[in-house]
Amino acid sequence: MKWNRVVVKLGSTIIILFLVVLLPMGFVINQILTSFYQKNIQDNIKALSTRYAQALSDGASTAQTIKTIAEFSDVKFFIINNTGKIIANSGLITITEDASLPDKDIAPLFEGKSLSMDYEEPTTSNRYMVYGSPVMLENTVVGGVFVLSSIEGMHQSIQNVQRLLLLSGFGAFLLALGFTFVLSKKLSTPLIQMEQATRRIAKGDLGTRVRLKSNDEIGSLAQAINELALDLKNYRDTRNEFFSNISHELRTPITYVDGYAKVLKNKLYQNEAEKEHYLDLIASESNRLTLLIEDLFELSKMEEGKVSLEMEWIDLTEVMENAIHKCRLKVNEKGLQLDYHFDKQLPLIYGDGLRMEQVFTNLLENAIRYTNEGHIHAAINKENNKVSILIEDTGFGIPEEELSQIFNRFYRVEKSRSREYGGSGLGLAIVKKLIELQGGNIQVSSELNKGTRFEIEFIVPTSPGGGVESEVG
Repeated sequence: MKWNRVVVKLGSTIIILFLVVLLPMGFVINQILTSFYQKNIQDNIKALSTRYAQALSDGASTAQTIKTIAEFSDVKFFIINNTGKIIANSGLITITEDASLPDKDIAPLFEGKSLSMDYEEPTTSNRYMVYGSPVMLENTVVGGVFVLSSIEGMHQSIQNVQRLLLLSGFGAFLLALGFTFVLSKKLSTPLIQMEQATRRIAKGDLGTRVRLKSNDEIGSLAQAINELALDLKNYRDTRNEFFSNISHELRTPITYVDGYAKVLKNKLYQNEAEKEHYLDLIASESNRLTLLIEDLFELSKMEEGKVSLEMEWIDLTEVMENAIHKCRLKVNEKGLQLDYHFDKQLPLIYGDGLRMEQVFTNLLENAIRYTNEGHIHAAINKENNKVSILIEDTGFGIPEEELSQIFNRFYRVEKSRSREYGGSGLGLAIVKKLIELQGGNIQVSSELNKGTRFEIEFIVPTSPGGGVESEVG
């Protein structure tokens, strides 16, 4: 039923447009042909009437001579004198030579003007087009010559043309109807396929794909639906993976806290040193649990647009140095090298200093976590009107097929090792969101077993003082 509605609506629209064009066109063609026939007949009888009138005016012919010529050439005419009385008639059996024309009908003729009128024979109902020309003698109208031409043939020809136009229009309409049906079905079928696909996707069948290949807007829509289904599938898979991971991450510290708390409660320790060790473990696991919950809460606020930023002009060099200082101990514990380079006279950036420090710290800790040997490099450079922040390592790297997804929430690279190295899969999602909220963008490149490179870019803004960059030495 829905398929029929789509075809009917689309088909009706096309047919209406076709009729809007066809009907006025047919009317115009009919008017043009009618005018052409009428003008052609009028020009012929006008020429004869003028010629006969001129011959009488010049004295070159008499009424009888003209009558003879007209009968020989099968032309219908009549001649009147200055009183309107018919003095000569050829071919009209209903008009007698003693009859007179009404003064009101021939008044313009005696003013020196030509006449054009229609006439219908009472007995035969034949219709004629009449053209009258005045006969002049010494600048005085002494009569007139009226030439008649039957318009029955013209009407018959016009009717034939009208029938031809009607048949042609009807044939064109049927052809357009068939074409419209085929076109409507061709256009509506992909829409129906996409509608059915989206309903299956909505019911949870995320493996559904629209098998439609075209380079037009419909093809783009089908591709968008397929990409949406793929994104939803990835989201569902990563969400399920996240719930599995987060359950483990929550269960592990809770189990430790619960177990060691029972040991302490039941005084199952040997000495005070062992007791302190258990207390340290409880504190460590509690801190781990707190950080995990804070990440979840923070990401939730960002996605709802409720995160607040304290925007100000900040020195990225100072922010990066603070982040490096916080990570220095972990770098030393793993025996890694951490070097950095900052361009001189870097411009100030309008952002949230604490949030930027959080971004840098997160990226540095990620680099430390997934690098067992080698070095970590951080740099801040200015190129034209951009400031770029670079953090790269010589760690495990990221598979190429996973690079496009690492900023997705809940996504974790190398699931088999993710629990070994910790993390909830939320850090990079938080980083990307914080950078975008401050007007920047982040990109990643990586090579497996050779390392990963994160690059953040900010457009250099003008200073609050009015267009000149603020610089720090």
